[in-house]
Amino acid sequence: MRYAIIADIHANLAAFQAVLEDIHGKGEVDEIWCLGDIIGYGPEPRQCIELVKKYCAVCIAGNHDLAAIGKMELAYFNPTAAEACRWTTGQLNPIDVHYLGNLPMKAEKGDFLLVHGSPADPALEYMISASIAEKNFAFFSQKYCLAGHSHIPAAFREEGKTCQPIHLTFGVGLVMHKQRMIVNPGSVGQPRDGDPRASYAIYDSEGLMLRLYRVEYNIGATQDKIMQAGLPVPLITRLEQGR
Repeated sequence: MRYAIIADIHANLAAFQAVLEDIHGKGEVDEIWCLGDIIGYGPEPRQCIELVKKYCAVCIAGNHDLAAIGKMELAYFNPTAAEACRWTTGQLNPIDVHYLGNLPMKAEKGDFLLVHGSPADPALEYMISASIAEKNFAFFSQKYCLAGHSHIPAAFREEGKTCQPIHLTFGVGLVMHKQRMIVNPGSVGQPRDGDPRASYAIYDSEGLMLRLYRVEYNIGATQDKIMQAGLPVPLITRLEQGR
């Protein structure tokens, strides 16, 4: 079985469409799993929700998904993110709100636990260091955990009572060892690792292999739509910087 793992689309339709096309080009994929934040920041939230509903077998609630429908306080967001969230709320219809409101905070898929932030705090915690990942192994019983939220591809392997960070590199496969692991596939719609290309991963259960992929997309088209929507200017510049 082969599973595509995506996260943090953030209403960037051009990036999402490019990733879906790239997934299709990689051959048969049995399911697509989304780790949340379909919306927020970007200019096309409703279109991205529709594509997730059409193509994703499972999707987890992200903090931006929750905030846009009033299930999380904007006090948790910086001013730019909060402004974008308020704009996004105004774009959603009742069907969108119902769908987002029924997304689970966690999901189990075979050997995997799927969350947006972390097992300890599914909505808000960033697993951006080995020390944070290490304590989170105590909060799930599955062999592997998939998480998003940081927008940075990363992996952490449990080794006894410690945690070993593993660098995820485009084109280099990661063997999913017998040890328990936490993996972040990076962001489809707003990468923050210095590479502006959309990021996602494919897991092959037969070979126990996970591969990270990066996809070029028309960044300018998304930037133009952000400008036309009147969203904050920093959201335009950060797309081309991958920050």
